[in-house]
Amino acid sequence: MQTQLKTTHAAAPQPPLQQGMLRPALTLFVALSIVTGLLYPGLVTGIARTVFPHEAAGSLIVKDGKVVGSELIGQPFSDPKYFWGRLSATAPMPYNAAASVGSNLGPTNPALTDAAKARIDALREADPGNDKPVPVDLVTASGSGLDPHISPAAAQYQAARVARLRGVPVAKVEALIAENTRSPGLDIFGEPGVNVLKLNLALDAMKP
Repeated sequence: MQTQLKTTHAAAPQPPLQQGMLRPALTLFVALSIVTGLLYPGLVTGIARTVFPHEAAGSLIVKDGKVVGSELIGQPFSDPKYFWGRLSATAPMPYNAAASVGSNLGPTNPALTDAAKARIDALREADPGNDKPVPVDLVTASGSGLDPHISPAAAQYQAARVARLRGVPVAKVEALIAENTRSPGLDIFGEPGVNVLKLNLALDAMKP
């Protein structure tokens, strides 16, 4: 009986992983990092600072050479001589730009009702003779907690109080409201809004 011997062929050696895949992967990684991490952001920032310098710098509001805020971020006001903005649910203080958040309270949550009632009570206390319905944006927080605007109706609701406490005609205060009312984009996108910080700064600059 003859024994047949099987001949086995050794498999061809494969190129090391470092030579086959690592080098192209690293090259692609470095190239994309430069394009998306340096070139593209630098290009977009350069165009923005050239075409929209104010907006690209944060829409900052400057008074007497000092930055007092931004057109994009609200500030809390509780003095009755100023217009009040919306409630803010950010922590640990209202309008904290580092912790933008809504209240996440549903319509059946008692905490939402309590917050609204507390704000209504504060508005009534600051202006006892005002028995008009309180605009909803004065008793609710925005989704971001940073909204710098209130509706024209919310500003008009407070106009008489501010005028009386400052000793100026209501007509002058209403004129300031109109000057600081932002129209919807292209007159069709969004709703008109009044920037509370800019309006209050205009109040302080107003001559009696």
